[in-house]
Amino acid sequence: MLFNHKFQICNILLLLVLLTGIACTKLVEVDPPITEITGASVYNSDATASAVLTGIYTNMSSGSITNAGNFISLSLFPSLSADELSLFSNSNSNFLAYYTNLLGSTGLGGGSEYWNNFYPVIYTLNSSIQGLNASTGLTPAVKQQLLGEAYFMRGFCYFYLVNLYGDVPLVTGIDYTVNRLLPRAPQSLVWQQITSDLKSAQSLLSPNYLDASLISQASQRVRPTQGAANALLARAFLYQQKWDSATAASTAVIKNTSLYSLDTLNGVFLANSNEAIWQLQPVNAGQNAQDAIFFVLPSVGPDPYSHPVYLDTLLVNAFETGDQRRVNWVDSVIANGITYYYPYKYKALTTQPVNNVYPPPTEYPTVLRLSEQYLIRAEAEAKNNDLADAATDLNMIRSRAGLPNTTASTQADLLTAIFHERQMELFAEWGHRWLDLKRTGNITAVMSVVTPLKGGGLWSEYKQWYPISINEIQNDPNLVQNSGY
Repeated sequence: MLFNHKFQICNILLLLVLLTGIACTKLVEVDPPITEITGASVYNSDATASAVLTGIYTNMSSGSITNAGNFISLSLFPSLSADELSLFSNSNSNFLAYYTNLLGSTGLGGGSEYWNNFYPVIYTLNSSIQGLNASTGLTPAVKQQLLGEAYFMRGFCYFYLVNLYGDVPLVTGIDYTVNRLLPRAPQSLVWQQITSDLKSAQSLLSPNYLDASLISQASQRVRPTQGAANALLARAFLYQQKWDSATAASTAVIKNTSLYSLDTLNGVFLANSNEAIWQLQPVNAGQNAQDAIFFVLPSVGPDPYSHPVYLDTLLVNAFETGDQRRVNWVDSVIANGITYYYPYKYKALTTQPVNNVYPPPTEYPTVLRLSEQYLIRAEAEAKNNDLADAATDLNMIRSRAGLPNTTASTQADLLTAIFHERQMELFAEWGHRWLDLKRTGNITAVMSVVTPLKGGGLWSEYKQWYPISINEIQNDPNLVQNSGY
């Protein structure tokens, strides 16, 4: 799928689809639907050039959380792979493959979905970067912002690819004769590209949130900003163990108090929360964030179809006494005498139209938020033996949760406390737990206990990486499968 020559025109086809359906959203306003367009002319107009990036955000928000490979599903499937969610019996076989850590053995290509879906987006971004750089017909400020967004999104895509699959092809151009034969690049090179892209984004993106014109400021936090680039850069530096750089990038976000501050626990995931650094705008009629629609259990409890997952008791029992996140971000139902706990970070379910008009969504999927930046900085400071500063940042998050200051005083104890705080703060969000287990080297210790409990048999370390589709390997003779599959 990645290297098929048809991707030379996929970005144009995508744009046509987007331009015919996107005018109903607030992300961008364009002229009436365009029925004929060429690759070159896309970047001759502010509106059509903007529509390419807007379309990516729209697809991120509108894609189903239950379909592995969609961006929004990163809060579900990696959580199933880890120790956060349990699966109801007789559920979808693709859910089961992720849950039991038996990907690639179902015959459904389980595990390759993010690879298959992210690379076409990367192709579109590469085409956008080339088209924007060559364009002479755009408003300079619009061109700069769109280039920043394209670099940011490419860094975002590669961040998840390298963390889910390990070595991955590094595709930065649009020549299919080159792309279709690329081998997997070492993770170190992919991280270099992520860092480069995010630094480019950092220098190009507006420090303020912008409206559809990409010139005027707005209250909606749905387009990437310089703050978003710094936030993802801080995470990337943390994963690369570049402690000073992680501290500097997270500090750049934290000190921007005119835009960002920790919100109340029930305010974190509201539209345009003070804590939000980057959110996705819901675009499906009558829907808020899909997290609530999928995770919030009905009174009858879970079922194999529409509500097959609930919180693992290992996670529920890990909350400290008095943790208000346990009170505000976890709820439960009792069905057939069994108590099922579920994520309750997002609470707004579907709405009905009034006079044929749907009320505006009140909760937005939140991709990047401020509390993670405090935890990133705390970890980087602890690694640098700046223990007092690390404790101060950790206590910011504990205080918001209604907990006393940490009693940890040594580097080892502080790091343990920070990792625990990440587990409690970021559960069921964007794959944090799965990726944290891997980057900290704790995955085998945890999953060797958890996987057998989930019915997956013995844990093997190779399972930390998702498999590549056999079709990809057959289409590119230079690709090799992840070991063990």
